Amino acid sequence: MELPRPAHRKPMKPSRLLAAAVRLVSAPDLKDVGFTYLKKNMERAGEGPWLILMNHSSFLDLEMVSEMLKDRPYNIVCTSDGLVGKEAIMRRLGCIPTQKFVTDPTLIADLQHALNVNKTSVLMYPEASYSFDGTTTPLPRRLGILLRKLKVPVVMIKTFGSFTRDPLYNNLQKRKVTCCATMECLLTPEEIMTKSVPEMDAILDKAFDIDYFRWQKEKNIRVTEPFRADGLNRILFKCPCCLSEGQTEGRGTRLTCRACGAEFEMDELGQLSWVSESNSVAQSSTIPFNLSHIPSWYAWERECVRQDILEGRYLLDTEVDIGLLVDYKALYLVGSGRLRHDKNGFLLEGCEGKLRYSQPPTACYSLYSDYFWYEIGDVVCIGNKDCLYYCFPKQKDVVAKTRMAQEEIFKILKEQKRERRLQGNSEAETT
Repeated sequence: MELPRPAHRKPMKPSRLLAAAVRLVSAPDLKDVGFTYLKKNMERAGEGPWLILMNHSSFLDLEMVSEMLKDRPYNIVCTSDGLVGKEAIMRRLGCIPTQKFVTDPTLIADLQHALNVNKTSVLMYPEASYSFDGTTTPLPRRLGILLRKLKVPVVMIKTFGSFTRDPLYNNLQKRKVTCCATMECLLTPEEIMTKSVPEMDAILDKAFDIDYFRWQKEKNIRVTEPFRADGLNRILFKCPCCLSEGQTEGRGTRLTCRACGAEFEMDELGQLSWVSESNSVAQSSTIPFNLSHIPSWYAWERECVRQDILEGRYLLDTEVDIGLLVDYKALYLVGSGRLRHDKNGFLLEGCEGKLRYSQPPTACYSLYSDYFWYEIGDVVCIGNKDCLYYCFPKQKDVVAKTRMAQEEIFKILKEQKRERRLQGNSEAETT
């Protein structure tokens, strides 16, 4: 914690040579997935520069965009850990580092510098996290305020197949899947100035809306690899039959609950069904969601988490290994400790009493969490502008639940605040 923090640096113009090198390195992957893309209404965007928004499912997204924007220089807003050990080359590629889910007052100035001084477009992933279940992750509200400050055309890039090829839960095992993308002008500068912020939020919500498991079924895309259910327990951590948590295991093509014996098969279209020889008691249970649709199971888990929060039962209390990120030189693994999360926020203690960090529940609407992060392990990241705390839980399959819980706690507190304000206004009018 006593190490000096890196000085802020303005975004560099992207190196054309390095951009060409990225395309060269990406070419085999893009050929392997038969990558194609379609442009829609791009005449409305003009010559640019543009603000380019893109959904995020896997590393392949960056390779796709290198091909789609090969004739256009662009800076990329990326997470600060992406620069660790390679800051110089990443900045020359045009990367603009920021901390996920941490207020960064310099980011808007960096975007304006890239657009107005560098005269380059800017690529952003506003979801700020990979999708866990193949559906849209929450977008920050009031993005329209940012669009008004930047005053440039907004272009949307939406990918298809990237999640199906390499879902985050599946331990970086790639499947044989064809991938494609669309690029469309969503808003012109004139439209940005005439539309309200809620209207622009609604446009962005619609543009980012996706369900990749449903898309896979509708397009009849078959994943024949025998490891397609590996790690599925990371997102389907709660058994709908016995309600135990952390007892499911995804292996091969099956998901099994070790607590009650319930067993499910994942078919080539990404759908789940009962295994005939699995526990008959479990089979007779009433499943409160569409079993065949994996995001429905995930949504049910979210509702369970929300109910636990409302009834005061939710608690994460687990031992963790701790890494600190304070500069771009390294992730400093400093020891072990304990991470606690409930309706009052996060509390991290460890390193033999030398570390204590608390974070209020209103610090952010979501949480930076990941699976098999840099092949170290599943991670939950909290922190502020001075330090990021990377917590690697020793408890099994708590990462998705913790992200759900933070999102639901934030929403509940926001709803309660709105209700108090409306009640106050009503009382004042009565008076």
